[in-house]
Amino acid sequence: MRPLCLLFDCDGTLVDSEPLLADEMATSLNAVGLPFQAADYIGEFRGARFRHIVAELERRHGSVDAQRLEPLEREMRANLNRRLATDLTPIEGATEALAVLASIPMGVVSNGPTNKIRTSLQATGLDELFGEHLFSAYDAQCWKPDPGLYLHAARQMGFAPADCVAIDDSLVGVQAALAAGMTVIHLNRFPDVEETPEGALSITSMFQLPTVISRLNQAQAMAN
Repeated sequence: MRPLCLLFDCDGTLVDSEPLLADEMATSLNAVGLPFQAADYIGEFRGARFRHIVAELERRHGSVDAQRLEPLEREMRANLNRRLATDLTPIEGATEALAVLASIPMGVVSNGPTNKIRTSLQATGLDELFGEHLFSAYDAQCWKPDPGLYLHAARQMGFAPADCVAIDDSLVGVQAALAAGMTVIHLNRFPDVEETPEGALSITSMFQLPTVISRLNQAQAMAN
């Protein structure tokens, strides 16, 4: 039986950082005249790159001086990192699921910067499970929903895409992993308002993940 590699998204999949991110994003964007509420991130932009969000808001509301954007993002991320270090908690069931799956190779694949991933995992006590297997879009220069980030992570982990299982809560992440040719598990924590894309498996809680991985292993063993 071929070994599996588990590739986890970070925000909203392993750690409950999205409310903090949305709050800081709203503060920063409103400061430069781009109307944005924390609920807008959860409802429309979850998982998207910050600069993509800015570009879409500029399209709707008018351009912002480009020289203001870099310091704006830098200050926002500094404020967010301070809050992540003190206020962040794991997604319910993540700690328990990872403990069960700890013998399987794992990596984290995120649209966020590496220092944000590291801060989030350290704050929630999940860092030791992943070591240096942290794959940031800012390092790879490739952002979900482009499949390149997941493909980069698979290469670095030493696995073919077909032997990787991606676990992601955002639609952009699910789309990226599907396009990369991976088995995809959509952590759909908002099933009343969000549909799982065709081709992905759906769970509504991280507590369900070990059972799904066990079934995938069994199906692979039978196929071989």
